[in-house]
Amino acid sequence: MGAMREQRLKHSSVTDHPVMLGHDERYEYLSLTVAPREHPSEARTRVKEHAEYGKWELMRSAVLYGGARRYVMRRRIMRVDRTM
Repeated sequence: MGAMREQRLKHSSVTDHPVMLGHDERYEYLSLTVAPREHPSEARTRVKEHAEYGKWELMRSAVLYGGARRYVMRRRIMRVDRTM
């Protein structure tokens, strides 16, 4: 296992996040930061698992200084109204 950092972004911090220009309140966001020493295929597998099992979709990916990679994912917030 490599050093992958997961961070859920709250709506109050989304607008201040450097990669979150044009955020949408209908979605929640997840930022995955992968260390440069981790193999890209391992990182890709983890992103796929988030997409398949957590219903996240890849919104943006970036290579940072030093070789680290950041993946920003989002998923639609399901709001349920009470019926009674």
